[in-house]
Amino acid sequence: MTTMPTISGATGIDSGLGRTETRDNLAKAGQQFEAVFTGMMLKSMRQAKLSDPLFDSKALDTFRDMQDQTTVRHMAEHTPVGIGKAMTDFLAKSQPNLNAGHGTQLE
Repeated sequence: MTTMPTISGATGIDSGLGRTETRDNLAKAGQQFEAVFTGMMLKSMRQAKLSDPLFDSKALDTFRDMQDQTTVRHMAEHTPVGIGKAMTDFLAKSQPNLNAGHGTQLE
């Protein structure tokens, strides 16, 4: 049996097909989803400017985007919003091999 290569883009998100095979992989997928969702929310908030900034440049925008990506990853690891956990709980219900001998809640 051949394994699928890992494809990761600029976001660093693993798109491997075996992400729901174990509880750990499912939890990692939930954390990554949490980071992507929070990043989209932060990006939308940044786009909703009320006024033009004094010091605006492409370099500053690029730096702010990189800083936001780091902040979002940190938030997903340490202070999650909860959408990733809700997603992993929902997906765990459809995986009978993950639920055998365990509750439906991921720990």
